[in-house]
Formats: sequence, structure tokens, C-alpha cells
Amino acid sequence: TLRTEERQRLARERREEREKQHAAKETQILEKERKAKLQYEKQLEERQRKLKEQKQKEEQRRAAVEEKRKQKIEEEKERYEAVMHRTLERNQRLETRQKRWSWGGSVTPDSESKTASKRSTSTANLKQAEPAMNKRLSSSAALLNAPDRTRRSQLSPLDSSVISRLLAPTQASLARSKSAATLSAD
Repeated sequence: TLRTEERQRLARERREEREKQHAAKETQILEKERKAKLQYEKQLEERQRKLKEQKQKEEQRRAAVEEKRKQKIEEEKERYEAVMHRTLERNQRLETRQKRWSWGGSVTPDSESKTASKRSTSTANLKQAEPAMNKRLSSSAALLNAPDRTRRSQLSPLDSSVISRLLAPTQASLARSKSAATLSAD
């Protein structure tokens, strides 16, 4: 009986030892699972935080790019407006110079608006007046070569005023030559 009791006691102790080991293993497994779960949650939170930071950086970068683009467009617009303004000023200065030099007379706001129509009609008028002017000029040239008395007697008052006007240098022609010299020097 002693041997049987001893065997039972040893078997019980072994069973208890196995149960303890089994319980320890289960505790270790549960601890590992808990740690793994915590690690996973940490990684998940870290990943979400990084994604959030990345989104914020991307939004900031997009906003900066958009701001730069708007600024560049604004600068281009300002540059374009400045160029247009300078061009318009230059054209107006040239027009006023040309008007001062021309036989057209003074510079007024009305004359500025009519400049384009004057140009187109003046070329048409020139073409129409060419034959008549050529006829007058050829007769005037013949008269210039003729003796003085013949000249005066054959010229009409209009022709004589045109000839004297053509022969005398005008202030406009002097101003044109002076301006042309300064422009070529520039």
C-alpha cells in the first residue's frame, strides 16, 4: 500500500507539475498575444499618425504650390500690364511726334480718335490726287525752267503758293530731321 500511495502521490505531483507548466505556457501565450496586440495597435496608431502628418504636409505643399502659381500669374499679369502700358505710352508719344511733324496740325483728343481713319483716307486721297498732282508738278517744273516773267504769268495763285510752300523748308521738316538725327543717335 505504501508503494501504491507513493506512486499516486508522485503521479499527482507530476500531474500538478504538468498543469503548472501548462498554465505557465498558457500565461506566456496570453502575454505574448497581449504584447503582440499592443504592438499592432501601436504600429497602427503610428501609421495613422504618419499618414495624417503626410496628408498635412501634402496639403501644405499643395497650398504653397497654389500660392506660388497665383503669385506667378499675378506677377505675369503685372508684367504684361506694365509692358502694355509702356507700349501704349510709346505709341502715344510717337503719334504726338508724328502729328507735330505732319501737316495735319495740332494735337487734340478728337484728332487722336480720327488718326486711324485719317490714315486710311489719306492713302486713298493720295492715290486719287496723284495724277492731278503729277500734272501740276510737271507744269510747275516746266515753269521753273522757263524765264521769270513767263513763270509768273502762267502760274495761278494756288500753284504759286504751292510752289513757294514746297520750295521753303518748313518748321515741321526741320523738326523731323532734328528728331530723326536724335533717334538714330539713340
